[in-house]
Amino acid sequence: MLVIANWKAYVEDIGKAKKLAAASKALARATRSAIVLAPPVPLVGALAPGNRSSVAFAAQDISATTGGAETGEATAQAYASLGVTYALVGHSERRAKGDTDALVAEKLAHALAHGLTPVLCIGERARDGEGRYLSFIREELTSALKPLATKERARVIVAYEPLWAIGKTAADAIPSDNLAEMVLYIRKVLAELLPGKSSSRALVLYGGSVEPENARNLAADSGIDGFLVGHASVDPRTFALLVKRLV
Repeated sequence: MLVIANWKAYVEDIGKAKKLAAASKALARATRSAIVLAPPVPLVGALAPGNRSSVAFAAQDISATTGGAETGEATAQAYASLGVTYALVGHSERRAKGDTDALVAEKLAHALAHGLTPVLCIGERARDGEGRYLSFIREELTSALKPLATKERARVIVAYEPLWAIGKTAADAIPSDNLAEMVLYIRKVLAELLPGKSSSRALVLYGGSVEPENARNLAADSGIDGFLVGHASVDPRTFALLVKRLV
């Protein structure tokens, strides 16, 4: 199981960031879990350089620019130079601030060009009885992946995060049987976009009110390959409980 800890802007102090990172490294050693940390931009620069642990680092977002006179931007190359190896792209909180499907596709291309593994975030705002949300998921996947070369598409990790489940409680997460159906649908769309049998090897994660109480159940029969965890990842005890229940 791959577990990506998206610290968002919950962590603003370097002291707390170092303690969280140390706890995650110890957790990875003890459980042999694949853990990726996504701290806020300034803290990545303090934590990622010189990292030799099994824990990897991710950018929470990357700029669409490749550099130059772009004040405040953080490019894929800048992250890669720090030792960052993953990048979240298209998170709902970035889409809410203006990231269009076209911009998401552009960011994916920049991440891949600089050796970062992109984690493409997709998810519907609400579910309807007619299944229109499935068309929405198909469009998010297709618009993001189609501009890429076929081989590049196979390097993208998909993180399914329904907006109606983000930032709430375990009771608000998607039921495991519904998640299993969605994972099958995502893989069906990926099979149309990826070469050969690549879609069967593509990683699909889930995010949206993942807690220690529901992580094992969500992972059991859904077909997911891991989780993108938000607020539960910034409390060392809670995060440890969550990861240990996946082992």
